Amino acid sequence: MQYTLKKSLGQHFLKDESICQRIVTNLQAYPITQLVEVGPGAGALTKYLLQIPDIAFTAIELDTEKVNFLHSTFPDIKGKLINADFLHIKPPFEGRFVVVGNFPYNISSQILFKVLDWKDQVPVVIGMFQKEVAQRIAAGPGSKVYGIISILIQAYYEVEYLFDVPPESFNPPPKVMSGVIRLKRKHSAYTMKSEKLFIQIVKTAFNQRRKMLRNALSGMFSAEVLADSFFNKRAEQVSIEEFATLTFKTNLIHSVQSAESITMEPEDDSN
Repeated sequence: MQYTLKKSLGQHFLKDESICQRIVTNLQAYPITQLVEVGPGAGALTKYLLQIPDIAFTAIELDTEKVNFLHSTFPDIKGKLINADFLHIKPPFEGRFVVVGNFPYNISSQILFKVLDWKDQVPVVIGMFQKEVAQRIAAGPGSKVYGIISILIQAYYEVEYLFDVPPESFNPPPKVMSGVIRLKRKHSAYTMKSEKLFIQIVKTAFNQRRKMLRNALSGMFSAEVLADSFFNKRAEQVSIEEFATLTFKTNLIHSVQSAESITMEPEDDSN
């Protein structure tokens, strides 16, 4: 059975067996009882995941044509494949489960924010991203690519950049380098007044990231609080812990923003 590649779904399928094997090797460094693959596509990685012994496995694939292809190519996947949009499903397992995938680049950030909704169930994520996005997720304070997604993911997960993946590892080859990163759930959480306030402060600060916090956050804190020299900093200079501390100083009671509704607008680079 043949299949077609759909640009509208951001499909770039892995074909390099060695890359698939490296992902599985990194995956098996942690004990797995339940595993979810996001976007199996033509099954290059799925083939190896189905061979992991003594686990419950589920793959989530939006493209019905690929679902039919997987069923015809991998008989062992019967009963383990859900034809649905990962961004709009309930957790596929009760209890803890690991997430892995060659994530469609056009929704890769949204996939991670979906994982954040399930963070108490997901201890480990190993995913393929456009390299630029992977580096942004892993970036720390002071980096030019440190931003909203860096902070919101690293507030709950340790992020490790594992390795590069060249364009020729895919069909069709993307025009960019790719990278595989691993997220491992942190054992302790940052102390904050509320997650919603934390998200709101981070987003507001980075939407005017070239301005001093005093200007970018002027509507969220009293003049007395803003007089502190700390607010001379710009957003990219502020650590996750410092953003968490700011939630106790804001004059807002709560925020309507939730992790589930986060969208990644371009961060403002204006002065």
